[in-house]
Amino acid sequence: MLSPRTIAGWGVGLLALAAGSIVLLLATLGSGAPEDGVRLDVIRTASSIVLGGGGAAALLLTARRQRSTELDLAQKDHDATERRVTELYGKAADQLGSEKAPVRLAGLYALERLAQDNPAHRQTIVHLVCAYLRMPFTPPPDVRARTGPRDTARFQEQEVRQTALGLLAGHLRPDRPEVFWSDISLDLSHATLVKLTLTHARVRRASFVGTTFVGPATFRGTEFTGHADFREAQFRGLADFRRVGFGESVFRGACFSGETDFGVHTPASLAGARAKPADLRRKWPDGWSERPAEDGWADLAHQS
Repeated sequence: MLSPRTIAGWGVGLLALAAGSIVLLLATLGSGAPEDGVRLDVIRTASSIVLGGGGAAALLLTARRQRSTELDLAQKDHDATERRVTELYGKAADQLGSEKAPVRLAGLYALERLAQDNPAHRQTIVHLVCAYLRMPFTPPPDVRARTGPRDTARFQEQEVRQTALGLLAGHLRPDRPEVFWSDISLDLSHATLVKLTLTHARVRRASFVGTTFVGPATFRGTEFTGHADFREAQFRGLADFRRVGFGESVFRGACFSGETDFGVHTPASLAGARAKPADLRRKWPDGWSERPAEDGWADLAHQS
């Protein structure tokens, strides 16, 4: 809104423009006394100048009003979109807390669709899915011999968790640009992950501190552009790190109980990591090997 002082200032300015125009036009007529008709023409010309200035001011006000209206509409549209996103986010989050597995699955797919349509909210939604995966979970037995509702619930929960992992992994692959979510960080510390497959992905930062990997954990071809933290992680099955790129990695305290394969193209520091001696195929990064320890485990050491 324009203040009264601004409006008064514009009015005075237009009057000054009129007076100045008349004086200037009369001065250009020379020292002789101009006739009445000439004076009338001078006044008409000055009036035209003032009207033109007033028209320019009116045009400026109209443009300003139009711009203000556009900004107001854009803000209202943004607020409406944010309210809709918040409502959908809250509803999907509530679904994740349901006791029924199909409802939790519906919540996951709703969050995925919300993140795909709203890039600004992707990291927040990924944080929510990771928080769900960090919730305590005991995997069911390998043999699906359900003895009661408890085992059935555990198998259903495992299905929901593997779906969540699959949704995340599917959107972290840069070779699928139409669905790729860039610059995403993962926090799966102290989670229990069953049969993780995170291949050919690109992740900014990742925390797997204290994470338990049940079954194969496959990271083949994945690039961690920032820090990847595997401290105290437990690999109970295959650990596949072939062709993995690390900006910076930490494996201190990590324990490998199953097959392990770092291939020949994965430079990684395994200082402080341990392996359970067994007749299993293991390929460590160049320069790293197992050294038996007194507690029945083997420490990973670098050959200097």
